[in-house]
Amino acid sequence: MKILLTGATGLLGNAYAQAALRRGHTLIALSHSQPCSLPGIAEDLRLDAAQPEILTDRILQLWPDVIVNCAALSNPETVDAQPELARKINIDLPRHLAQVSTHLGARFIHISTDMVFDGQSDNPYRSTDMPAPTNLYGQTKFMAEREVLEHNKEDPVVLRIPILMGNSPSRSRSVHEKLLTAINNGQHPKLFTDEMRQPCSAGNVAEVMLELSERRDLLGLFHWAGTEVISRFEMGQRILNHLGLPTDTITATRIANEPKHQNRPRNLAFNLNPIVSKLKTQPIDFQAQLEELTFIEPLRA
Repeated sequence: MKILLTGATGLLGNAYAQAALRRGHTLIALSHSQPCSLPGIAEDLRLDAAQPEILTDRILQLWPDVIVNCAALSNPETVDAQPELARKINIDLPRHLAQVSTHLGARFIHISTDMVFDGQSDNPYRSTDMPAPTNLYGQTKFMAEREVLEHNKEDPVVLRIPILMGNSPSRSRSVHEKLLTAINNGQHPKLFTDEMRQPCSAGNVAEVMLELSERRDLLGLFHWAGTEVISRFEMGQRILNHLGLPTDTITATRIANEPKHQNRPRNLAFNLNPIVSKLKTQPIDFQAQLEELTFIEPLRA
């Protein structure tokens, strides 16, 4: 199977690329600036998502069986600072890829986020619940979902995912990488005890995406996450404990104590039905996610 992957050098894109190559698929990796260094890739392309005509021409030449879109401007602060760029990458690109995939008859898999919800529900969010994003990033991702499902009605998958654990090529994308970078830079991160998340590893999500790439009997909008709902502070504690690092480098706080974070979603737990009963891949607990961590930058003395 020939797969075109955008965002190939990101945390999730890289994990998906590895999974696809292990399964023997032909992979064309597309990224904006950094090369995808994985051995076995059929082509490694650098194309600007803001130039849809060039992108279309190249995709039509390749004629993939599956298009997987992991490209996104995913840092909320960056989205706020560069809203026009966020629109091009987070909304215009998925719309364009959905249109092209429809023309090709290709399966289209688009990655979305738990941040489309406001986090005010006491119950885990179902895929049928109405989104209500609290920031511009969540708004762009919700708009992208609607564009994808409108422009590819035949074979789309929109997969909402949570905060990700894992090892990114840049060592700067995942939860533990950001936490250790902050500590290395002399910061003392404040982590919320009342912000509940349902983390998952990039590797586990990638296996789900690959299974969805290979199966065309499942389509629509789905949720995926790990098995545990834990606070951001507990995540930080367990990461540091796992790495044998002191936990007094982080501080517990509450959202109410941080005025600039008042609109932060408080509970982004997912209900994984019905997809969890239809896949061979199963969600994993937080300890299993910790065991996957390998690219650890040691703390400076």
